[in-house]
Amino acid sequence: MTTTSAGIRTTGLGDALAERYLAYALSTIMSRSLPDVRDGLKPVHRRLLYAMRQLRLDPDQGYKKSARVVGDVMGKFHPHGDAAIYEAMVRLAQDFSQRYPLVDGQGNFGNVDGDNAAAMRYTEARLTEVAGLLLEGIDEDAVDFTDTYDGESREPVILPAAFPNLLANGAQGIAVGMATSIPPHNVAELCDALLRMIDKPDLGIDELLTLVRGPDFPTGGVLVEKPGNIRDAYLTGKGSFRVRACWNVEKLQNGTWQVVVTEIPYQVQKARLVERLAELIEGRKIAMLADIRDESAEDIRLVLEPRSRRVDPELMMESLFATTPLESRIQLNLNVLDASRTPRVMSLSQALQGFLHHRHEVLIRRKTHRLTRIEERLEVLQGYLVAYLNIDEVIRIIREEDDPKTVMRARWELTDRQAEAVLNMRLRALRKLEEIEIRKEFDGLSDEKAEIEALLKNPDLLWQAVAGELSRLRESFGPDTELGRRRTAIGGPPPDIEIPPDALTEREPVTVVCSEKGWIRVIKGHGADETGFRFKEGDSLRFLLRAHTTDLLTLVASNGRSYSVQADRLPRGRGHGEPLRLMIDMAEDHDLVALLVHREHARYLIASGDGRGFLVPGSRFGARTRTGRQVMSPADGARVVLCRQAGGDHVAVVGSNRRMLVFPIDELPERSGGKGVILQRYARGSFADATVLSAEDGLTWPMPGGRQRRIRELGQWMGRRGQAGVAVPNGFPRPPRFPEGGA
Repeated sequence: MTTTSAGIRTTGLGDALAERYLAYALSTIMSRSLPDVRDGLKPVHRRLLYAMRQLRLDPDQGYKKSARVVGDVMGKFHPHGDAAIYEAMVRLAQDFSQRYPLVDGQGNFGNVDGDNAAAMRYTEARLTEVAGLLLEGIDEDAVDFTDTYDGESREPVILPAAFPNLLANGAQGIAVGMATSIPPHNVAELCDALLRMIDKPDLGIDELLTLVRGPDFPTGGVLVEKPGNIRDAYLTGKGSFRVRACWNVEKLQNGTWQVVVTEIPYQVQKARLVERLAELIEGRKIAMLADIRDESAEDIRLVLEPRSRRVDPELMMESLFATTPLESRIQLNLNVLDASRTPRVMSLSQALQGFLHHRHEVLIRRKTHRLTRIEERLEVLQGYLVAYLNIDEVIRIIREEDDPKTVMRARWELTDRQAEAVLNMRLRALRKLEEIEIRKEFDGLSDEKAEIEALLKNPDLLWQAVAGELSRLRESFGPDTELGRRRTAIGGPPPDIEIPPDALTEREPVTVVCSEKGWIRVIKGHGADETGFRFKEGDSLRFLLRAHTTDLLTLVASNGRSYSVQADRLPRGRGHGEPLRLMIDMAEDHDLVALLVHREHARYLIASGDGRGFLVPGSRFGARTRTGRQVMSPADGARVVLCRQAGGDHVAVVGSNRRMLVFPIDELPERSGGKGVILQRYARGSFADATVLSAEDGLTWPMPGGRQRRIRELGQWMGRRGQAGVAVPNGFPRPPRFPEGGA
């Protein structure tokens, strides 16, 4: 970077962009997206609460229009859009979003269905008791203040926070290169853990988890995460929690029943959940479920009707948990700003310690501030007492002296503040009763001063005071209170129930159509007319497979990788379908060579163009990832050319030289990978096709005119694997292909 005489800086574009992007990133991380470990708030929330306090919107006061609050926040503290500020305020008022709401809203602040709140001109708000705890002591020098964005006023850097808001209400945010996701917890459990940590600062994670059992969501639900996963999440600050809806079975007449869902997972919109279930019913994706009704009023009540009373309720709900938001995974990423405003991921223990140290510092600052005020008041009271002891002389000096303040200071060695206080006394304060009250106040403040001085000198007493605050907080939000009771039940890991495919999808016959260029679709039924299929220009039919919607399809590519696709996930209709490569990661220079219905306990014959092959167990297929699984590794320059189910006792191989070999299937090894073994040798020509047949049934192939030819005696073609074989029978297809072979 260079600077010219005119003051113009010359710098590289990359350096300029890096400098500006870094400033933006730091601003986003520290001033927008990440909460502080001490009060658990982001700047916009902190400014909202402080502005509402300035408007005197205390819990025992009346409401004011939300537009008034948003206007003050935007004009004085937060120079951003009013919509973003109001959205943050709305969330603080939603009892289904906040475990302990900080704003008491009056009007439409949205609902669990996902409906938006009314405009800010229609709603009103004030602070809640919890917000009052966060602001408690803010006028007692408990925290630092800084200039606002325009320098016209001051705002708190942090709130005193006599409430563990970070873990109690949680937080979500996305910054630049980092994010935070903290689920809400139960305050009574947090207080128990904090009290234990005061007595035992090195409290281990296992003992800590006996007190904090897991998240406590405002919408309830059941936590079904494994204890080991919960431990790892809280130990590292990163993990996730599985939460399921609460449900029960209601018995009806004639042995029928229905399932009623009474609580749904956190942050799941009820209307979207109902819509998703209706889509599955309409698309026949859940064979066990017949109907859903939303009978919710103030409480949630979703009624699920089974298709038959013989359906197992546990199995039906397990299938719904696997396919719908009735089971959700809530992330934990305890990424926060620490006391030095540095972003870092904390463990549960570190987050609790951060809150404790903040409360310890706030207590010291408040007590120090109180001590200063007491000393100032005692100074004034001492001046009053001097005046009462010399009341007649004080009156004479005030009446006769030109500068009574200076005279009194010299006469009784008063301070400037004391002399000023005596001069400002009202005549009615000269009563004897008033003197008694001042002496009583003086003695009381002197005792309080001694207590505070002793407290500030003794660390143990300071921590006992912090513990006393936490004990009172736990009493206010104990398990026996409506707001403090645990809402999310702690359940064990769900049972390993194997869900049959027909439980998730209604079994229907379909025809799978795949073109040469890899466009795939399914057509309802098995009676589809091949002549009626339409393809893109230059494309044609490659595979036609009759299957059912519950079938898992196996696809084998020429590079030897197998892929799996559920039949009901394929596009339906008589259009062109969708490209297969959008569903699987198949290499561009390779094509599909087989499309089969997956059979777990079957065996498959797979072969490459160099005449090598082997048997593959069906369990080797069934890879449900986009990248698939390698089942054969053909030699350099070779490609897999066929894969078909091995349902007989002999293998028949034919070469392009029209020589055929039949050998027992026992001579072919069963493997789960590799290049394979030689099936047939060729002096001239190459591998053409192979199949598995029954020696008893013989070999059948179609003839012109719709006739078929069968050879039952295959003795002359029988041999050992790897031999050259014998010429094919008369009338065998040209080019030499077995009838089950591909195109």
